[in-house]
Amino acid sequence: MQLGSFSWALGSVLSKKWQTAAVDPFSGTAWQVIFAGIANLIFALLVERHSNLTWTFRGVAAILYLVVCGSWIGYTAYIWLLQHVPTSKVSTYAYVNPVVAVFLGWLVLHERIDRYILMGTRAAVEELPAVEAAGD
Repeated sequence: MQLGSFSWALGSVLSKKWQTAAVDPFSGTAWQVIFAGIANLIFALLVERHSNLTWTFRGVAAILYLVVCGSWIGYTAYIWLLQHVPTSKVSTYAYVNPVVAVFLGWLVLHERIDRYILMGTRAAVEELPAVEAAGD
C-alpha cells in the first residue's frame, strides 16, 4: 500500500517536470487506463472464482459510473490539473475525496456518520491549509 502511494506521488511530481509538447497528456492517460484495465481483467480471470458471478442492473450501473466518473472524468481532470496548477494544490484531492465520498454515502445511501467519521473528516479538512502552505 505504501509503495503504491509513493509511486503515485512520485509519478505526479515527475509528470509535471517531464512535460513535452510531443506527447498529448490525454492520449497518455487513455493508454494508461486501457493497459490498467487489461491487466486487471487478466488478473481477475486468472484469480477470481466466476461461478458466483451475478450481473444486476445496479451492479453494472455502479461499474459504469466508476468508469465514466472515476476514470474518464476524474483521472483526465487530474492530469489536466497537473499541467496547469502546482502539484501541491492538485494533491489536495487526497484529502477532499474521502470527505465528499462520506457525504455522498450519507446523502444517497443513508449511511451512518459516527463520531470517528466526523473526527477523520475534521482532520482531513484541517490538513488542507498545511498542504497548501507547504507547496508555496
